[in-house]
Amino acid sequence: MATDEEKEALLKKHYYENCPGCKVDKFKESQRGLPICKLASIWIVVLCTALPISSLYPFLYFMIRDFHIAEREEDIGYYAGYVGSSLMFGRVLTSLIWGIVADRYGRKPVIIIGTIAVVIFNTLFGLSVNFWMAIATRFLLGSLNGLLGPIKAYASEMFRKEYQALGISTVSTAWATGLIIGPALGGYLAQPAEKFPSVFSKESVFGRFPYFLPCLTISLFALVVSIASFWLPETLHMHHGSRKLDESREGAETASVKSGTKHEMHKVEGKAPKRSLIRNLPLMSSIIVYCVFSLHDMAYTEIFSLWAVSPRRLGGLSYTTEDVGTVLSISGAGLLVFQTGLYPHLDRLLGPVVVARICGVLSIPLLSSYPFIAMLTGLSLSVTLNCASVAKNILSTSIITSLFLLQNKAVDQDQRGAANGIAMTAMSLFKAAGPAGGGAIFSCAQKRRDAALLPGDQMVFFILNVVEAIGVLMMFKPFLAERRD
Repeated sequence: MATDEEKEALLKKHYYENCPGCKVDKFKESQRGLPICKLASIWIVVLCTALPISSLYPFLYFMIRDFHIAEREEDIGYYAGYVGSSLMFGRVLTSLIWGIVADRYGRKPVIIIGTIAVVIFNTLFGLSVNFWMAIATRFLLGSLNGLLGPIKAYASEMFRKEYQALGISTVSTAWATGLIIGPALGGYLAQPAEKFPSVFSKESVFGRFPYFLPCLTISLFALVVSIASFWLPETLHMHHGSRKLDESREGAETASVKSGTKHEMHKVEGKAPKRSLIRNLPLMSSIIVYCVFSLHDMAYTEIFSLWAVSPRRLGGLSYTTEDVGTVLSISGAGLLVFQTGLYPHLDRLLGPVVVARICGVLSIPLLSSYPFIAMLTGLSLSVTLNCASVAKNILSTSIITSLFLLQNKAVDQDQRGAANGIAMTAMSLFKAAGPAGGGAIFSCAQKRRDAALLPGDQMVFFILNVVEAIGVLMMFKPFLAERRD
């Protein structure tokens, strides 16, 4: 039998000299204090990939109108939904592949390729001259930008255990902030020749392509991030360069099997058989709930912008793209303060599941108030809408952050890339349905303004609440499971 000293030596953490993951782990052991630089780097990368997702929504209504593909004004939302869905449909086809690539070759290559894809295809989208070019460029952007899954694994591996909730919160905060700042940029910078005729002439490239300026601004930012990403550390463990040491430890492992310590050695070397991800109930249940809320959030994002800019006679607010940008900018500022300052404390106090349940329940009465907000005018409308938008985005992002934590806790490090790839594939499928479904429902609602039951936009927000309620119910046992070991 092996002595206690021998077992302790075998179980002691060993760092390989040429392994990037080991270098990160070794640095984490010596690190003290809040890792601000690491948080900032993750925040910027996620922001880069999130900005193009919804930057088009404030001007999408006008873009579809300019393509002259919709026969009636009420049909614009229908076509807008397909443009919004094309990016997510591209992600459905490739997210799992990018997750596998991240597990085999590292998180860093996937991050670099994803940011470069933003530079190329977001720029081309701004230069779209017809409906089908817009669809194609968004689809290619979604197909080649697969970094959101690996970046979640990356964030959980970059930090010590006490800061992992903050790291995951940074991902969801940056993502949500990008979904807020993106529309703000789209709202302020679209149609510059009309808004700033003294700066941009109608004969200039920005006059001939009125939606190019916001896309170009985001692409330039992505170019800077792409270059900076080459200096990011890799967190994936790669032990291929330590063959002799591996052989000597395998000999020790064989001896330990004979002395009854086979289980311990498998833990040390990580050679225990991998758990099936599909049969991993904590992972799969959290992914399914995540998909439901992702469907809701994407549909809400599409509907809110279309509702805000559509005319009053059709139940909208008659907002300009600048008005929508202002509302979403204020929401982003409130969200940033909450997620960085308050969410980590709520996670420690209540746990991710309880936080998600509470936020889901509170979202239902909040969404029910939106049709009545449209009855207001002037300052009361502005104040009420801004408060509702801030609250809605805080609640939605807190739910997504909690589900991120559950997913990454459900698997070990060597499966996180694939696990997040599965999550991204499933989520992208639901998010692809979100804009298309939301646009179709919104278009249908504008045609039934005089219906006796749920007229106009009341039907839209009622359907959103039904999806939200389904997600809340799924966060309770026996459906949602948590990993306990």
